[in-house]
Amino acid sequence: MKQLSIYLFGLIALIGTGYSQSSSASEPREIDISANDTMKYDTTAITATPGESLRVVFTNAGTIPKDVMGHNWVLLNSGVDVSSFASAASTSKETGYIPKGRAADIIAKIDLLGPRKSGEIEFKAPTKPGVYTFLCTFPAHYQAGMHGTLTVK
Repeated sequence: MKQLSIYLFGLIALIGTGYSQSSSASEPREIDISANDTMKYDTTAITATPGESLRVVFTNAGTIPKDVMGHNWVLLNSGVDVSSFASAASTSKETGYIPKGRAADIIAKIDLLGPRKSGEIEFKAPTKPGVYTFLCTFPAHYQAGMHGTLTVK
């Protein structure tokens, strides 16, 4: 009887562990990022494994109106000239500060948000290890330091 109890306990523990692993493997890892009127992300470094499922939830915690202090979150492909992209974005008000013709430069993005608004995006991390830049493309925000990196390793 004691052996049967040990066996059942071990089986229950194994099933519980297996269930937990499989359910977490199907859910993307959530990364919460916020910014306010100081033009800084509160998270500037993210690490992921190649192909990992991620969900970025971005919140503009500021109070200044969107047309003056909107924020977005844009993750760029490797090899993109970030300064050039940010410069082109700053003149793209009609497209939410995402430059036309540069969609291939973007891995994932959350559109421009006004104060106290949130947005989210689910995507897979690149399969190629490396460092990928994310930034806010609202005029002058990248230059003020509103950017960070996703390191895939």
